[in-house]
Amino acid sequence: MSRIKRPTKTKKSTNRLTGILVVLSLVALVVLLAVYQSIFSTTKKAEQNLTVSKGDTYQKLLTKPSWSDAWLASDFVTRAYLSVAADKPLQAGDYTIPAGASLAQTVKILGEGAKVEQISIRIIEGKTIKDLYQTLKNTDGVVLETLTPKADGYAWSDVARDNEQVARALGISSPNGNLEGWFAPNTYHFTKGTTDTVILKRLYDTQTKVLNEAWAARDENLPYKTPYEALIMASIIEKETGIKSERNLVSSVFVNRLRKNMRLQTDPTIIYGLFDRYDGKIYKSNIAERTDYNTYQIDGLPPTPIALPSAEAIKATMHPDASEVLFFVATGNGGHKFSKTLAEHEQAVAEYRAVMKQKESQ
Repeated sequence: MSRIKRPTKTKKSTNRLTGILVVLSLVALVVLLAVYQSIFSTTKKAEQNLTVSKGDTYQKLLTKPSWSDAWLASDFVTRAYLSVAADKPLQAGDYTIPAGASLAQTVKILGEGAKVEQISIRIIEGKTIKDLYQTLKNTDGVVLETLTPKADGYAWSDVARDNEQVARALGISSPNGNLEGWFAPNTYHFTKGTTDTVILKRLYDTQTKVLNEAWAARDENLPYKTPYEALIMASIIEKETGIKSERNLVSSVFVNRLRKNMRLQTDPTIIYGLFDRYDGKIYKSNIAERTDYNTYQIDGLPPTPIALPSAEAIKATMHPDASEVLFFVATGNGGHKFSKTLAEHEQAVAEYRAVMKQKESQ
């Protein structure tokens, strides 16, 4: 009786090893294909203009979702590749990505830096919203989408119309529809072709953040019920002094006056309340005229800010110096002299007038 020969252990091991190698080869092939499709494979994307904002990263722009739309593209492979290949910080700007560009091509384009023209917009602290709107209208490269077109002459009635459109576009509101003070002064850089809506949104978001953070960290027992009241005061401080070292003391003067129920009696509020009637001088009739803004004639704060306050002015509003001063006047030689009593203040005013008279005679 013949016996059936069975495979030896050696043949069994060989077959098992062969099977493992085949599986590993297939896995390796799939992995390599996934790597290729994730990094080097062309896509179905049309040519596009990719905008990179300050703070954007390769991971944020190219992994949500993964850049490659190939069927084996891997988010893990994409992230791993970007962590190695994308070794340069992204430069803000607009980039033209050609149709079908692979992940590798896109990273190369982004790494070369934006080849777009930038525009610089300087918004000076202490200027008004009227100045802001005029700056945007007169800056080449800003696309007017929300503001009315540039025209000969620009009155406060035109500002009111622009305020209405801006408020609607940004979804914000303010007393009397006046958006004064809500936009942060600074020097900004935008891509040529940016709309006024985008620019104003950035300025508004910046100012709101500064105001809210300063309000949260404010001193106790300030005479302001809301952040908006503090913003109003910040605009007055901004107009009263351009000297940073004086801001907290000027803030103290107004806090002390408010606590004593004294009128603020600040000249910049007279000027703002005159709007288009201001001709560069303040007359006695202007001081005596009761407007919504004239703090020689009204108690407390005016209804809205009177300028665009800087972050420094806002912080000074929240942290006034501890003092007993109630008055201040220019020295005529830069800066102001602060006084606790009316008699001291009148003497300081006389000294200021003497300095100015001497300068006029020279």
